[in-house]
Amino acid sequence: MVFGAGVLPPGLWFDEHEHPQHQIAWATQGVITVETPGGRWVLPPTRALWIPGGVRHRTGTYEGAHMSGIYLEPDRTPVVFPAPTMLRVTALLHELFGHLTAVTTPDTQRRHAETVIFDLLEPVDVIPIGARLPEDPRARRVADALIADPADQRTLAELAADAAASPRTLARAFLAETGITFGHWRTQIRLAASLPLLADGLPVSRIAARVGYATPSAYVAAFRREVGIPPGRYFAR
Repeated sequence: MVFGAGVLPPGLWFDEHEHPQHQIAWATQGVITVETPGGRWVLPPTRALWIPGGVRHRTGTYEGAHMSGIYLEPDRTPVVFPAPTMLRVTALLHELFGHLTAVTTPDTQRRHAETVIFDLLEPVDVIPIGARLPEDPRARRVADALIADPADQRTLAELAADAAASPRTLARAFLAETGITFGHWRTQIRLAASLPLLADGLPVSRIAARVGYATPSAYVAAFRREVGIPPGRYFAR
């Protein structure tokens, strides 16, 4: 295993990239977000993401974080997850990661610790939240506005006026280019915007208002409908 670590200031995003090594992305402090073709993953310190070698991804943080990247050579890795997979970071795994990054750790201890880490990699069965962005410039203008302000309550007709397109044209563009209806897309974007807030421990009542839901119960119902569990359980230990 090769470890890299650094402090990410608020709003920093790495450009989309890929590498031949597998990677475990993890934040020792704060919350990081990883976007892959298969979904959007929000990771507090209790979660990490296995990114298989060759998978394009983009990593960043909204509020700042201490990020660790753990890189593994595919031909020397006894555990392989074929797709991006969220992992549970237990207290023991947390300490082992710290043990391996210490410059004073002897090589023999390092090899033993790496073996134990592979035994502790435990997948978390969650559904990634988020949606692709449309490429049509008119639909993209609407998408960018809603990502910037998920609580924007304008209807598709009102948004269409600003985008110089008809509501029907925008609806077709969202369905053709994202694979889901505009309404479903908007729900996914709102829920995705709620995850960093949820990971930071904000109460549901504050999260709901910040991402466009009139009541906490409406937010919880939308989250449960899309993900299968209530928001309080998404990051549960």
